[in-house]
Amino acid sequence: MNKNNIETFNELSNLCDYSFVDKLNSDPDAKYSGDNKSPREVFSGHYVPVKPTPIKDPIYISHSINFFKELGFSENLLKSDDFIKLFSGDMSNISKPMQNIGWATGYALSIYGTEYYAQCPFQTGNGYGDGRAISVLEAVINGKRWEFQLKGGGKTPYCRGADGRAVLRSSVREFLAQEHMHALGIPTSRSLTLFTSKKEQVTRPWFRDNSYSKDPEVMIEEDVAITTRVASSFLRVGQIELFGRRARKNEHKNALKELEMIVLHLIDREYSEAINQDLTLEEKIIQLANEFQNRLTSLVANWIRVGYCQGNFNSDNCAAGGFTLDYGPFGFIEMFDPKYQSWTGGGNHFSFFNQPTAAFKNFKSFCSALKPLLTLNKETLEELEKIENNFSKVMQEKMEKMWTNKLGLDKFDVELFEELINLMIDTKVDYTIFFRELSNIPDEISSLEKSFYGTLKDENIKLRWNNWLEIWKLQINVNDESSKEKLSNQMKLTNPKYTLREWHLVWAYQEAQNGNYQPVQELQKIMTNPYNEQTKEIEEKYYIKKPSDFFGIAGISHVSCSS
Repeated sequence: MNKNNIETFNELSNLCDYSFVDKLNSDPDAKYSGDNKSPREVFSGHYVPVKPTPIKDPIYISHSINFFKELGFSENLLKSDDFIKLFSGDMSNISKPMQNIGWATGYALSIYGTEYYAQCPFQTGNGYGDGRAISVLEAVINGKRWEFQLKGGGKTPYCRGADGRAVLRSSVREFLAQEHMHALGIPTSRSLTLFTSKKEQVTRPWFRDNSYSKDPEVMIEEDVAITTRVASSFLRVGQIELFGRRARKNEHKNALKELEMIVLHLIDREYSEAINQDLTLEEKIIQLANEFQNRLTSLVANWIRVGYCQGNFNSDNCAAGGFTLDYGPFGFIEMFDPKYQSWTGGGNHFSFFNQPTAAFKNFKSFCSALKPLLTLNKETLEELEKIENNFSKVMQEKMEKMWTNKLGLDKFDVELFEELINLMIDTKVDYTIFFRELSNIPDEISSLEKSFYGTLKDENIKLRWNNWLEIWKLQINVNDESSKEKLSNQMKLTNPKYTLREWHLVWAYQEAQNGNYQPVQELQKIMTNPYNEQTKEIEEKYYIKKPSDFFGIAGISHVSCSS
């Protein structure tokens, strides 16, 4: 339980503590650039001070009930004019000790381990960063530091000519997904509040109704929204990379120092419990690489456990604290396919079963960014390279352990696993429903048919399934009803009953667009209890396979990155 309940905005204000802006460097050019809302190159400094752009006449949609409780936030805060203003982008009336200006950060872009400059309007990499995400508060609440960031909070120098807004559609998706992921037991940024406006619309590329197109076909007007996401920090691999690149290329006189500052700040914010402050810089870096590797490999194994595909796992979408960040073109797999990828621009390199390799590419980028700090220490450099080269082995061990738990086994059996994957592909099974039904320890294959998109007409496949089930049953510990029940309960803690399917999200954001916010609230309630058995009505509505009409439909089976 929380030690303190925060009843008023004033009480929240008194908890503010801005370590990022107090300990790191501001962009020295910021003071000459007006309100810092126009695209420009940022050459140095760790952040740009910038005020968010408020949305007009904000309408409350939802808040995370669970996260409010964890923070000790009173529901009365939602009635506070100051609270509503801050988290819908209006900092005009903020008074001390709270700061009345936010901050945006730059980062580099590596896609699958290759550094890119073309996405930057200046072709230099100095214009890439938070184009519409603005941090507005950092506070220590009950001994834990949190950073509050507005997604869709308006233009920054990194907006690359865009409008700095997020639309209601993508904001509903992110708001629900973060809290669902937390309830699944997977480290993630969190959702605080979701506000929209009927007084401001923006234009986005999207698909026609019931289209099978892979590319957006029309421009549509959408309501804007701001979702507040909260995390221990928003430091990304891409951010460390940016400072690594500047140091490597000696882009300005403080480049190496600024890299050291942000790496030490990352350790302070995310790894202070694991890394002793008294160590040398070199020792801290080695521990940091080990700790991040451990977190990142666990994270990706967990994603695959619950059927989550990040979709766009660039280095700038990879939190340096080792948690899930940036719910853009994500998706939860339905019909099993190792190459599943919900984002039309994502390609096979960011597909479902390729996420361990994508994580390795991000880890290599992370290690490369640390190397300028170790150039004078050959031994430490070699040690860092050893850690880097060990990633695949650690990842493999985590994956095998995850599959072992998912299948209720004592040890990993590669043949059993590979035959299951082939059967799941050949039979077209629903990933979530299959593993949940398997957790009931079925006596025969008919009990699993609830998860099959096709029928078991093929005798050969039926025979293969029966064989597989027989071999599996020999390897699990179910000698009597008591041991069977124990294993079943254990497997159900690994295999969720409910995951956030895109067609549920479509229903929620379409209804929200029409002013009906009840589906968002209903989904939040159900998806924050993903392992629990719920009512028969909920089961009939949410524990079902994807309807055949939705297969291949743009905006449901696949999405573009327009948000």
